[in-house]
Amino acid sequence: MKKFNIRKVLDGLTAASSSSSATAQPGTPRENDVVQETLQSEHFQLCKTVRHGFPYQPSSMAFDPVQKILAIGTQTGALRLFGRAGVECYCQHESNAAVIQLQFLINEGALVSALADDSIHLWNLRQKIPAILHSLKFNRERITYCHLPFQSKWLYIGTERGNIHIVNVESFTLSGYVIMWNKAIELSTKTHPGPVVHISDNPMDEGKLLIGFESGIVVLWDLKCKKADYRYNYDEAIHSVAWHHEGKQFVCSHSDGTLTTWNVRTPAKPAQIITPHGKQPKDGKKPEPCKPILKVEYKTTRAGDPFMVLSGGLSYDTVGRRACLTVMHGKSTAVLEMDYPIVDFLTLCETPYPNDFQEPYAVVVLLEKDLVVIDLGQIGYPIFENPYPLTIHESPVTCCEYFADCPAELIPALYSVGCRQKRQGYSKKEWPISGGNWGQGTQSYPEIIITGHADGSIKFWDASALMLQVLYKLKTAKVFERARGKEEKPNTDIVDEDPFAIQTLSWCPESRMLCVAGVSAHVIVYRFSKQEITTEVVQLLEVRMQCEFSEVDSPDPGGEQTPTLPTPGASSSPQESELPTQPSTGSNSSDGPRDNIPCLQVRSSPLKQSPGNQVELVIQLVWVSGEPPQQITSLAINSSYGLVVFGNSNGLAVVDYLQKTLLFNMGTSELYSPSDPYQRQPRSPRKAKPSGATCDPNDGSNASEDRCRSPTSGSTSPCNSDDDKKQNFIEKVKLKSRRFSKTVANDFAKMSRKISSSSEQKTDLEKGGFQRRRIQTCKKQLCCVKRTATARMNLKEDLCRTKSDPIFYARDNSFTRSRSSSVASIDRESREAISSFHFCESFPRKTDSLVSPCLLVGTTHGSVMMVALNLPPSGDQRLQQPVGIASCGTLVKLKGGILTMALLDATGTLLPPFFEQWYDPNASDEEKEKSRKRRSASPPSSQESQDTHFAILCSEKQAKVVALPSQTRIYKHSITETSFVLRADVVQMAGANCITCFCANGHIMTLSLPSLRPLLDVNYLPLTDMRIARTFCFSNLGQALYLTSPTEIQRITYSQETCDNLQEMLSELFTPVETPEAPNRGFFKGLFGGGAQSLDREDLFGETAAGKASRSLAQHIPGPGNMEGMKGAASGVVGELARARIALDERGQKLGELEERTAAMMASAESFSKHAHDMMLKYKDKKWYQL
Repeated sequence: MKKFNIRKVLDGLTAASSSSSATAQPGTPRENDVVQETLQSEHFQLCKTVRHGFPYQPSSMAFDPVQKILAIGTQTGALRLFGRAGVECYCQHESNAAVIQLQFLINEGALVSALADDSIHLWNLRQKIPAILHSLKFNRERITYCHLPFQSKWLYIGTERGNIHIVNVESFTLSGYVIMWNKAIELSTKTHPGPVVHISDNPMDEGKLLIGFESGIVVLWDLKCKKADYRYNYDEAIHSVAWHHEGKQFVCSHSDGTLTTWNVRTPAKPAQIITPHGKQPKDGKKPEPCKPILKVEYKTTRAGDPFMVLSGGLSYDTVGRRACLTVMHGKSTAVLEMDYPIVDFLTLCETPYPNDFQEPYAVVVLLEKDLVVIDLGQIGYPIFENPYPLTIHESPVTCCEYFADCPAELIPALYSVGCRQKRQGYSKKEWPISGGNWGQGTQSYPEIIITGHADGSIKFWDASALMLQVLYKLKTAKVFERARGKEEKPNTDIVDEDPFAIQTLSWCPESRMLCVAGVSAHVIVYRFSKQEITTEVVQLLEVRMQCEFSEVDSPDPGGEQTPTLPTPGASSSPQESELPTQPSTGSNSSDGPRDNIPCLQVRSSPLKQSPGNQVELVIQLVWVSGEPPQQITSLAINSSYGLVVFGNSNGLAVVDYLQKTLLFNMGTSELYSPSDPYQRQPRSPRKAKPSGATCDPNDGSNASEDRCRSPTSGSTSPCNSDDDKKQNFIEKVKLKSRRFSKTVANDFAKMSRKISSSSEQKTDLEKGGFQRRRIQTCKKQLCCVKRTATARMNLKEDLCRTKSDPIFYARDNSFTRSRSSSVASIDRESREAISSFHFCESFPRKTDSLVSPCLLVGTTHGSVMMVALNLPPSGDQRLQQPVGIASCGTLVKLKGGILTMALLDATGTLLPPFFEQWYDPNASDEEKEKSRKRRSASPPSSQESQDTHFAILCSEKQAKVVALPSQTRIYKHSITETSFVLRADVVQMAGANCITCFCANGHIMTLSLPSLRPLLDVNYLPLTDMRIARTFCFSNLGQALYLTSPTEIQRITYSQETCDNLQEMLSELFTPVETPEAPNRGFFKGLFGGGAQSLDREDLFGETAAGKASRSLAQHIPGPGNMEGMKGAASGVVGELARARIALDERGQKLGELEERTAAMMASAESFSKHAHDMMLKYKDKKWYQL
């Protein structure tokens, strides 16, 4: 354990990068120099762990019927492997070329992938992180099709020129044996047959190879004689070919929607031609052509009719019809509609041998955005329930949060309410893809991932032990009325689409309170209950937030004036007296601009709420004089205080969700002026009117000067809206804007999602007004200080950074843009928005000696303000007396927008916000009292001369540590000069705390606390997509994640301990399984040669018989997956230990396999001896003619 003082911190900076600097404030009190820090650079290492979700842009698929492992390749060169629930693996080809085909070496723990860049790769699946053993890059020909016969080491490769090459998969060398297209087709044929689209060997004769060319020619090639036995010609192009298991027939699918069945020995014409979806004319003519049948599979059964499964082939008149999979079984034809286009499908069979009855039992259908498995054994062909977390993209992800080390009872509680949401009608059989084994890691703490989606849904995921399973889904859109027609379309001017999309969320795991902010400027507060309830009237609070640019008279800043309470019957402005008195209807006013209307309409009918998160309160921002409300940029909830706070570019609002009242609504500029909380106590508006009542627009204040102040604040700051300041501000914006690269801005704007720039429909003028809610009215006017916008502001507006951890995670998300170039529009874009909140119990003022509840507020201009909270005693008084709120002024100023804030005590221990333990709100009063416990507070300090708290503040450019209550800066660190931080969090790691940062230039950094000493700086992932910026989040214990594609979550770790244990924690794909016995040929087939004919491919394709292939045809590339590459890559003690562990694992695995094979051989020998003895006794005394 090491102690750090100011000198040691300064000395340690020599190891930091040149762009980072940390300084200590001179005159720091001595007690701040002895905070013990245990985190060192050795505790950190960055690596990827697992990837969850549906493979993005899938392109191919393969299945190992013995190992029962499914492999999916994508258009970006990714490889995803799936086994039983919780067993999945991700690999990536370096070239990032599309995977066009996959072939398993069945039950060998290996996989061959063919890419669009004409390369093939051999993957070793016997290790937990698969690696490439060999690669072969073709130089002169394009690969179109691959075929690897069962239990063969020779891979057939068809090319675009129509040739077929043969590769030894053990050495990955080309054979000299080549099937040239001009020898395969008839000599009289004058045209090229086209690319090879199919290769397969006859199930009953391995020496006969069936080759399908795109033009419609099929050739049965004799490998031994090196000549074509039969040629089959059809006028339509071929897409796929499938054999009957007896090897006497095969079926071809064609581009005109027909299926042709051919007898092997009669090549003159097809034995049968059918058009499964074609209309049969009455006059006997040829059916009308249909869409191409892209793939067909022909599977036989012992007890019944064969199955013929095909994709495509629909009639052309079915415009707009979804993709279908057709299952033909006997005389019945079933057409199964799919939600997305079909990429590929595979029929799962009981045997891996192609020359036996296949006995199909399921069909795996790979869609563009889903994976479906159909049960062929049940009537109606139901689908299996998918155990994989492939529904992340069910609706586009708009925000993401990660919580590690959650309360232990939380996951079971979420699962218990989520299991009731499962669909019915699934197949009763077990999931057929059941290979692999789970990891044996020691990481056992609960982890939860929350994803917010564009349709307003929120999903809770169990992410423990490197797995992912959906627990519970919440639909926030149920709170609002649904549009039934075009005329009833909701007022979604604030967004182009997805009016219910989740913008940011705040969740308290201990109390299970959830607060959600949507893009339509609405906030919903949820409580968790295990009982179903019906809410007759949804509690609604409407808030009017605005910021004026016009000059407004303000009271004397030095005076202490008591606010004048609103008096009924008085009007403070002509505008206010004209407001409608009916509840908002969400429609445009025919008299003038839209005003006092929310973007969405809360449902008026009773709301049935299932067990889980249930609506406590809905808060909506309303239109102001034709201007839509600004989107919410930050959000926080505190269950101990019963408060929700949210902010945007107009200011912040504090809501008491227990009393359902608006406590505080203040412009950002007003926060800069301290106020006395005890002289400006707000009048409690509780029970002034029923929940559904309409506020009286004539309620107002006789004192016009009070309209410039918050009801809970004292004197306000003057409104700096005079012409000189406005002109200076405009000039600075123009100067900064010229410096900013337009190219970079355009690139980021293209990458930005619509939801991140959803305020483009806004008008250019911001006008005055008043705030309004359904329970009681508190009127005021807001003023906003214009501050200089940085040149990076426009870029940051596209970044929807949604941070919402209620304990000590900051929030920052998207800003709004306007298409207008007017002065008012520029002012609004550069306005100082609220970017972060943090509830804590500390010292709001320098003169305070006792801690008290307070709120830290961070802005996009780098200001951190303190807001004091005066809470009534708990119990009935808390529900009747108002909460006092007052701004205490600016605490400190940083460069860039504030991202995260936290609080440490004098020993460096993190002080998370207070919380209330969860209780069921629908339980009895006795149970509530038993479970309702406020987390105990630390004993207050009365030592006025000492600083007992450290405020940790991190912005987009730097981090600072400020001592409280003296408010002196202790440490300062410049994180980046050339880029900016996208996400920052204060996390717990190895029993200590640190700041983690993710920069736009791709660097991931950690800083110690409180000295801000750099511990980790890795260039991991440059910002190439707004999705990454919107979803990247850190969590405790060295965990982080981000959305790497629209359908996949990538989890990473920055913990050295997790990296060291990763091999044990990962699941295992390959498990030793005995290959099923080959089908019995039978006595007569063996006697007369009617069984399957084997082929010695080694004698045929080996170098001795076939010679060497041309060196210029393909280039062999050794892969990094072999042991030599692993030995060279590993270094140091960790590498030696890893190699020893790998060697022991491999040796143990081989010994285990040897023991199992020996036992199997002994059992087989004993069985053979027994059968031989029985046969001898049976035929002992019989003559040969009696046999």
